[in-house]
Amino acid sequence: MLLRLAYLTVTNLFSALRLLPMSDRDKDAEILALRHQITVLERQLGTDRIKFTPADRAFLAALLITLPRQALRRLRLLVRPDTVLRWHRDLMKRRHARTCRPKKPGQPPTVHSIRRLVLRLVRENPSWGYRRVHGELATLGIKAAASTVWEILTSEGIDPAPDRAATTWADFLRSQADALLACDFIETVTLTGQRQYILAVIEHATRRIRILGTTAHPTAAWVSQAARNLAMDLTDANTTFVYLIRDRDANYPALFDEILSNAGIQVVRTGIRIPRMNAIMERWVQTCRHEVLDRTLIFNEHHLRHALHQFELHYNLHRPHQAIDQAAPLRPAPEPLPHAQITQLKVRRRDRLGGVLHEYQHSA
Repeated sequence: MLLRLAYLTVTNLFSALRLLPMSDRDKDAEILALRHQITVLERQLGTDRIKFTPADRAFLAALLITLPRQALRRLRLLVRPDTVLRWHRDLMKRRHARTCRPKKPGQPPTVHSIRRLVLRLVRENPSWGYRRVHGELATLGIKAAASTVWEILTSEGIDPAPDRAATTWADFLRSQADALLACDFIETVTLTGQRQYILAVIEHATRRIRILGTTAHPTAAWVSQAARNLAMDLTDANTTFVYLIRDRDANYPALFDEILSNAGIQVVRTGIRIPRMNAIMERWVQTCRHEVLDRTLIFNEHHLRHALHQFELHYNLHRPHQAIDQAAPLRPAPEPLPHAQITQLKVRRRDRLGGVLHEYQHSA
């Protein structure tokens, strides 16, 4: 203990001699720094690692930077002197960035209304390039550079005008939906092993399905008569169609196309082994198989016609469709129910085909 006391006396004596040439300002700085370190330690008692907040770093950096480097190295700090110097450099960088920040950092951003207008012009006019859009903006009295229009299109991932001007098959179907029909043959087998052929036509715009008939032998005369019946049904319904899409099935005779051509309907044949060109009809074929044909034991041709007639009524009058906002082809979507009626729902079920198809309606 005496040896330890003698050691502390000698070391503190030399420390007192070191303080003699120091000014009162440097001594005050050291005292404040040591006191602040004690405050940091008291604040973090029980923690494994000492952490300095940004405010602590800024205070110590501003306080100790005035001390000479030798005094800074002799000072009892919780961090290395180089760390204090780095804190001071970071503090000066932030201060310099705030004081030297330009008042106008480049061009101001494009007004959102102009951006929306540019995107609307491009969406409604796919063949317009950015120069044409820029000219239309000038016609409206909107001052914007052509490069600004180009940047808007690029940032939205819109291709240049020559690529956007190309019309895809999907664009053609959407633009001509009101004038498009599609037809296809479906094959199924009865319980007796007889193969039956179903001919159906769908309207692209309304998704209305017309099942023209079923037969075990789709001869040229039978298919031609189905075309005549279709033309008469469209005339009676006072509807006008321009195109009918069909595949290259050998069951379609040349007279089939001729009858429709005389009715003002041009037949468009799909590519070889490209069912997506007749995607809407192919989707209905999948629905018909999944909801009726795969779930019903067909006895004979008469039973098949009855099942298809019931499914046609269900499909056109009740079944909702995503493409037409959950409405049915021959029934518009109902208005939302009032809150009082929602709290007391009374729904009844109607069965078709012995329970294969279910339809739900509100009770009277």
